Amino acid sequence: RALHVFTKCLASYVYILLISLIFPHVFADNAVGDSPHRRFEYKYSFKGPHLTQSDGRIPFWIHTGNAIPSSDQIRITPSLRSQKGSVWTKSPVSFEHWEAEVAFRVSGRGRMGADGLAIWFTAGQGLEGPVYGAADQWNGVGIFFDSFDNDGKKNNPAVLVVGNNGKLFYDHQNDGTTQSLGTCLRDFRNKPYPVRAKITYYRKSLSVFINNGFTPDRDDYEFCTRVENMIIPDTGYFGISAATGGLADDHDVLSFLVFRLAEPGQNLPPPEKEIPKEEKDKYQEEFENFQQELDKRKEEFQKEHPDVQGQPIEDLFESVNDREIRQVFEGQNRIHLEIKQLNRQLAMILDEQRRYVSVITEEISKRSSQAQSGQAPTHEMETIINTQQEVLRNLNEVRDSLSGSLKQLAMGQQQGNAGGLGSYETVQHFNDIKEHLHVVKRSIEHIIQKNNPAEKVKCPELPPLTACLSTTHFVVFIVVQSLLFFGYIMYKSQQEAAAKKFF
Repeated sequence: RALHVFTKCLASYVYILLISLIFPHVFADNAVGDSPHRRFEYKYSFKGPHLTQSDGRIPFWIHTGNAIPSSDQIRITPSLRSQKGSVWTKSPVSFEHWEAEVAFRVSGRGRMGADGLAIWFTAGQGLEGPVYGAADQWNGVGIFFDSFDNDGKKNNPAVLVVGNNGKLFYDHQNDGTTQSLGTCLRDFRNKPYPVRAKITYYRKSLSVFINNGFTPDRDDYEFCTRVENMIIPDTGYFGISAATGGLADDHDVLSFLVFRLAEPGQNLPPPEKEIPKEEKDKYQEEFENFQQELDKRKEEFQKEHPDVQGQPIEDLFESVNDREIRQVFEGQNRIHLEIKQLNRQLAMILDEQRRYVSVITEEISKRSSQAQSGQAPTHEMETIINTQQEVLRNLNEVRDSLSGSLKQLAMGQQQGNAGGLGSYETVQHFNDIKEHLHVVKRSIEHIIQKNNPAEKVKCPELPPLTACLSTTHFVVFIVVQSLLFFGYIMYKSQQEAAAKKFF
């Protein structure tokens, strides 16, 4: 048995050794001593919340087309048809090794989107063109996030790495698959968190890692693709572009961070010299204006809130626990108001039912008196009053349950103010109320189906009305009125004939 275990361990060791010899880069990237040194380069980066200047421009970057910069993100293209936009660094980059981390969102209402987003490192600024909003025949590399399936092979959304020496035209019809150096299928549309891409160019190897945006963990990257022996220009510009077509998505870039890499044992070159005096004075002036505005707002706040002066700054803001507790109490208050409203509606229904019962009781008493006079009593009214009494009894039970829930909710809020929320009991009681309401609903539906008053109850027939005028009197009245009418006509004609003879 021991020999068998030793044989398995030896086989595993030989297998790992062969893998390390065949794919040395897999283990080289994880080696601690071989990891490169990183240094953040602010002149080729941007990030919120103060992404733009007061005049709407992005420091050290330019934007073209339909790009819309704001304080916390850059909307490369809005969700409108046939839009193009891009942002590019103003100054060229001459790093031998580098790494770029990009956070973005691609969101749209449709099941499919278009056209996609691209991250560039090229020898020139491709400000506008047909390739995801940037120029074609670029000299450099583009990492494309293609969201539209042009070739109909159902291989989108996808991430592609496409290189160009400045002479090739991009193959739109085949989604660039004939020219891609590396690709992976990743759905980057409509994610709950921003999608992140890490692009590393180190020792002539270009690696792409993707964070799918399913979790808030910023370091949850997955391997996408790697291109070995990748030759790119020694000096180039970073850029981001996007485009829409017949379909449209919002393409938003939240941050673009560039890091300069250096091999182990080599020191990073010294930082660049100070920025020009004109830019320095401009930034200093903006900082002073911002500081003055901040001081002014502080004074206004202290005048409006004199009771908070002298308190620690941490006490002026709400902690995470305080916010959660406040949200719980606000939810309980809303539930309390809803239950009160339901209680009032039930009270109105009870009053209505009592009024119906009283009316039906009076009708039954009348029918009883008719039965005593010799008429046979009917059972329809007795059935209706029994039904109404049963409904009334069920509604009273619901009302009692709601009153108990109101009392328990008030007690739970008092306990919450003292330190305990009593959430389990409150939720359990609400579930009981819900069950009671369902029972009452089923009971009422069963009663209505069993005893449908529309089919069994008929309105009492009214007694025949006695005529105020007999037929004989009516005929005599008509004859007398006719004689008077004709007599008047004859008298009128005689008067007119006499008048004519006289004149």
